[in-house]
Amino acid sequence: MATESILDENITGRLLRIKNEFSEELVSLLDFWSSQGLDATHGGFAGNIDHYGHINTRANKGCILNTRILWAFSSAYRTTKDERYGPLAKRAYTYIKDYFWDKEFGGLFWELDYLGNPVDKKKQAYVQGFGIYAFSEYYRASGAEESLKLAKDLYAILEMNFLEPEHGGYVEALTENWHAIEDMRLSEKDLNAPKTMNTHLHILEPYTNLFRVWPDQNLKKSIASLLKLFSDKIYNHDSHHLQLFFDLEWNSQFEEVSFGHDIEAAWLMNEASMVINQGVLDKEIYKITNELVKATLAEGLDTDGSVFNDKKGDTLDTDKHWWPQAEAMVGFMDAFENNQDLDYLMHVEMLWSFIKNYMIDRENGEWFWRVNAANIPISTEDKLGFWKCPYHNGRALMELIERIDKMTDKS
Repeated sequence: MATESILDENITGRLLRIKNEFSEELVSLLDFWSSQGLDATHGGFAGNIDHYGHINTRANKGCILNTRILWAFSSAYRTTKDERYGPLAKRAYTYIKDYFWDKEFGGLFWELDYLGNPVDKKKQAYVQGFGIYAFSEYYRASGAEESLKLAKDLYAILEMNFLEPEHGGYVEALTENWHAIEDMRLSEKDLNAPKTMNTHLHILEPYTNLFRVWPDQNLKKSIASLLKLFSDKIYNHDSHHLQLFFDLEWNSQFEEVSFGHDIEAAWLMNEASMVINQGVLDKEIYKITNELVKATLAEGLDTDGSVFNDKKGDTLDTDKHWWPQAEAMVGFMDAFENNQDLDYLMHVEMLWSFIKNYMIDRENGEWFWRVNAANIPISTEDKLGFWKCPYHNGRALMELIERIDKMTDKS
């Protein structure tokens, strides 16, 4: 890791130019969610908006979407100080607390109908993690002690009910009252595996955020254990990619490369390591994350700098989904900061150019879910839905703005 900044007047100018564009796009993105994303009839936020901007007023509401909305508006309020975002964060917080929180057994339900009645009460570890991420961020933004308590309660729930002590890590899902469940999948496209990379990544992420406001020593140990699992079990030291699906004993169940998850994990692992080690990046973690970034550069990019979706065996999915583009911008900027290598900054700029040209929907707002190899948007995908939210792209913009501010303040 380089310690001396290479920033000169030219590089600083490049950073500030894209920062201004990131700031403008963040406002545009949040304007979409502030206006079109609201459910004015039943409270909270809409459950679905299609590619063309048509709202389905009777769509079910997913907890993933709602916790991510809470995180996004809380983070926006905290980082931009824009007073418009505080009430929207509170709106999301109140709805989650009133409808998604299980008043009998604790924790967060998976899905509600449009009226707010639970239709799927299963407890997915992934959702409890995003609850921690959202509640801890709302506390950071608002100082609401109740929100911090809910985040701590969810941490206790994950450690008590989902932690698998024999082989380490967390099981995917349980029933509403914490019993084993047959179908543990996050979505229909996933394997029905008891442990996954995706869930562990999105437990590491909220635990890190919670530690920022609650530096509990047991929480620190939990974060350190998760980083070790990524190093010892999840990361493939031969292929330099993350393995995705596992049995209880951490045997990999299916060979697939998710380029977006590789690059997202790279910066999130670095972040976790630095947060628990008071600004110091662990050398072993850095080695792994650096290899993940290099593997993405070597195998996951199109010639225009955009990120392919995934690879199953020798079959490459050449569609470009919105979220890997967003995560890769942060991953490459993180690599630029850690390595002081201008090649990484160039990749941020290339990717941002691709996003501006092809991913942002200039007519209906927000970003397209995905474009194909010819950069044509796929019109059957949601604009707002169970998984389509302002979390990946909104977070990327806020992360990049904050990072550029820190780098240019030191130059």
